[in-house]
Amino acid sequence: MTPPDGSLLVARDLRKSYGPTAALDGAAFSVHPGEVVAVMGPSGSGKSTLLHCLAGIVRPDSGSITYAGRELTTLSDSERSALRRGEFGFVFQFGQLVPELTCVENVALPLRLNGTPRKEAERAALTWMERLEVDDLRRKRPGEVSGGQGQRVAVARALVTGPRVVFADEPTGALDSLNGERVMELLTDAARSTDAAVVLVTHEARVAAWSDREIVVRDGRSRDMERSA
Repeated sequence: MTPPDGSLLVARDLRKSYGPTAALDGAAFSVHPGEVVAVMGPSGSGKSTLLHCLAGIVRPDSGSITYAGRELTTLSDSERSALRRGEFGFVFQFGQLVPELTCVENVALPLRLNGTPRKEAERAALTWMERLEVDDLRRKRPGEVSGGQGQRVAVARALVTGPRVVFADEPTGALDSLNGERVMELLTDAARSTDAAVVLVTHEARVAAWSDREIVVRDGRSRDMERSA
């Protein structure tokens, strides 16, 4: 169930400290289905901690996170793991592909972890690899492809389960500007075509420009930035 205001994922008054250091100090967040929201801020501002809390990887010390009408902070570890396997997708700065697996096996991996038979999982993986323009790399291993190609494979892996939210943490940080632009174009187009929300952590304005809305995190607090028409 989606909340009445249409938001798919909502966080209110999030606080998280590591020892004496406050990573989040009352941060708030919301995203609608099909919306791309960029979370920006300087290094150490708390933006990655915010993403990890929203994705159920880290529990906040206090505050609420509501996903599709469910309170994330009260779910068990196994319930949050199930969400990350099925309803959440992830793209990281360096792809984090499994080097021993081929590219198609990497994309199929989330489905295989959920019990999908290998042939069915690889068929679905190839469909997404075609959309991300890397199906010709199906039998190559991550060490045999370029950084831009590897990141497209990582995007295909994030989308293969049909997630409702994709969390992208500096997805173009290790790429040159041309490859970064192409990865962002493919990621945002593919996510919007499936009505998936995207939570995009970045410190680059050119990457944030692909979003519908920007949230700036500074000193653990968040501010929603208005976009001019």
